[in-house]
Amino acid sequence: MLAGAAVLAVAVSFAITARRGSSSEALPQASGSYTALFSSTGPKSFGTTTSCGVKLGATTLGISSPVLPCGVSLYLRNGGTTVLASVIGRTPKAPGGEFGLTQALAHRLGVTGVRRLEWSYAAPG
Repeated sequence: MLAGAAVLAVAVSFAITARRGSSSEALPQASGSYTALFSSTGPKSFGTTTSCGVKLGATTLGISSPVLPCGVSLYLRNGGTTVLASVIGRTPKAPGGEFGLTQALAHRLGVTGVRRLEWSYAAPG
């Protein structure tokens, strides 16, 4: 059942993202590189627990997604900065974006507001 959910998540993610052209500096990835709109206005109530069971702190690096299952890890890149983070919340679509970023992740990537970022799935470990 989990495999079916993962396949469905991949199919839906293809529908909401654009395939990226080739690059000499590819992201680490399990299956291709994509772009999507990410909003820095994702989960930010420190001390609360997300729908995926993660307690938010000031240093929590996480992504909220209404599509991808909890725990899926993604590489995100903005300019020369690449960060590995996991889906920690199943909130509705982020304001202005397809995914939301925690404050700490947005800060680490240098994202304010809504920004198109390159992303890829991390190979399951």
